[in-house]
Amino acid sequence: MLLDYFKNIEFTRPEFLFGLLMIPALITWYIVTNNQRSASVRVSSVAAPGLTTWKSALRHFPFICRMLCLGFIILALAKPQTRNENQRNEGEGIDIILCIDVSGSMTAQDFQPNRLEAAKAVAIDFVNRRVTDRIGVVIFSGESFTQCPLTTDYAVVNAAIKNIRNGLLEDGTAIGAGLGTSVDRLRTSKSKSKVVVLLTDGENNGGLIDPKTAKEIAKAFAIRVYTIGVGSDGYAKQPENTGMGVVMQNVKVSIDEKLLTEIAAETGGKYFRAKDNEGLQGIYNEIDGLEKTKVDVIKNIRYSDKFLPFIAAAIFFLLLELTLRYLILRKFP
Repeated sequence: MLLDYFKNIEFTRPEFLFGLLMIPALITWYIVTNNQRSASVRVSSVAAPGLTTWKSALRHFPFICRMLCLGFIILALAKPQTRNENQRNEGEGIDIILCIDVSGSMTAQDFQPNRLEAAKAVAIDFVNRRVTDRIGVVIFSGESFTQCPLTTDYAVVNAAIKNIRNGLLEDGTAIGAGLGTSVDRLRTSKSKSKVVVLLTDGENNGGLIDPKTAKEIAKAFAIRVYTIGVGSDGYAKQPENTGMGVVMQNVKVSIDEKLLTEIAAETGGKYFRAKDNEGLQGIYNEIDGLEKTKVDVIKNIRYSDKFLPFIAAAIFFLLLELTLRYLILRKFP
């Protein structure tokens, strides 16, 4: 408790701290004069046992108390303070939906450890770099689902992303359903900028909403869509459940780049192709740069004076010196 009170103390008038140099000088002067005074007094050369009393043992305590009193006064004059700084970020944020494919093909291992885990890692990093934006998460495979609604609670968003896994939804690749659900989450937003970041590794093969219909709805609500195609060239190893257990199979990488490019271009976004972890990270970095929010950082600094404990300590040692010198150790003629 006491240590917390003095934590992070700053002296706003540090020039007074040079006064502490007087203390070792006064101690030296006291020792020299005390030795000279003792040498001028002649005593018997025969030592008498028991002459040392408790008063003689305490004879230096008044001086010690005076030095402590002086030290605390100097520290108080240096004006000790603590600074409490509160920072508030203000600005008009962007509403962003991260729309992530969780189909079976996202377990392919041409990314480390696989496409889905790589996508989750860069999505969390992207969230952590935003400041005032509302972010939500939609997942899709054969159907779509809102994993996390729009919120500025990034801890909740990150937890939702971490909980994404393959098998949560019916398998397939319903790009239209994923985009449609994302648009539905943004259509009532009052934000001037509304963005969907749609990540997939396949071609649309299911869902109740056609991707082009979802694209037209996004255009109607002025929602900008960035599309990301995930997957290396050629074939990629993908785990498959068989009667003999899980086996690795080479599966052809098939991404509908034409569709993804069309969705991005017509909504004012941009299409990206990620072939490895580094490429995927670079894409999210670029999107982060394209969708920057003007943020005003407001700092409130409050200072608290901490000199009272030093003044109290100085008074205590002054009173203790006076008590010792004029009452307890007083010399009578």
